[in-house]
Amino acid sequence: MTRRPLDRSGRIDWLRLARAQAVGPVTFNRLIERFGDPARALRALPDLARRGGRSGALRIPGADEAERELAAGEALGARLIAACEPDFPRLLLELDPRPPLIWVLGDAGLLRPRAVAIVGARVASAAGRRFARTLAEDLGRAGYVVVSGMARGIDAAAHEGAMAHGTVAVLGGGVDDIYPPDNAELHAALKTRGCIVSESPPGRAAQAQDFPRRNRIISGLSLGVVVVEAELKSGSLITARMAGEQGREVFAVPGSPLDPRARGANDLIRQGACLVEDAEDVLRVLNGLRGMAEPEPSGWAGEPPGDAETDAVRAVIAGLLSPTPVSIDELARQTGAATPLVLAALTELALAGRAELMAGGLVVGA
Repeated sequence: MTRRPLDRSGRIDWLRLARAQAVGPVTFNRLIERFGDPARALRALPDLARRGGRSGALRIPGADEAERELAAGEALGARLIAACEPDFPRLLLELDPRPPLIWVLGDAGLLRPRAVAIVGARVASAAGRRFARTLAEDLGRAGYVVVSGMARGIDAAAHEGAMAHGTVAVLGGGVDDIYPPDNAELHAALKTRGCIVSESPPGRAAQAQDFPRRNRIISGLSLGVVVVEAELKSGSLITARMAGEQGREVFAVPGSPLDPRARGANDLIRQGACLVEDAEDVLRVLNGLRGMAEPEPSGWAGEPPGDAETDAVRAVIAGLLSPTPVSIDELARQTGAATPLVLAALTELALAGRAELMAGGLVVGA
């Protein structure tokens, strides 16, 4: 993917493609790799969906709808940054799949690679909040931006501790969605002294399905994730798992075995997470990391496959898919088809609602 700033027309096309029905992050990236720019991909969408077997029309937002979203964000003082633009966070480019875009409210300069996430329980203990606040302040003083999710408890304490040095909040709803409502003052402070990030459109209230995406961005923006208090089934552990899958460092603060809020962090340590007693434990690991190189573009080499080739492979692949995830490489091996041809067929099936392209090069039948 060529890094380039977008003009207004290109930004509208990018947004329309990202918000189109059945176009998730994986499909979006495949379409950009194949067609080179969103305008060409938008023109091809209806035919690709039809070829994949879709019976009804694919909903594609019009230019007026995209313009309204841009205007709503700009009215808040926010800006949309597309994944192709030079100031898109470099660490997010490493994700598979990378998010197509983010909305940013506040100081976008804080979205730099030297960042660490601190997450934990919403119903946190007084000791846990104090530890998170002190840890965030010490990491900020050492030159790291602190990333969290603006939730009650540990998240809020981490933002407060890091506010003087730099902190980023990632939201499930739009950048103007104050959730929980009692964090209104924190949200106001983040707008003026920190940074707020979201994949969701401005004005959107967070839904349950938005939080896994939010957690993925929290870990994606960070070199490592510190879990300060978390029960065994909590969103913080999901963030830690995503961090591990993304190749980030995972840290955990040990706690009393008598406190259910310590069990998740203690279990992470049992699984190999770095034990944290103070900021030095985090800095010792993070300061030893080398700078991360920008990922190389991937995708089609030369001309995209022809319709007849894709038709034959698509029919075979559709029969191989099931609710069990399978890798794209395995589909290429079983069909004997080249990877670009398999990708072309899978993109059409995804647009038709017959396949779901997942992170890590996996596919399931839908």
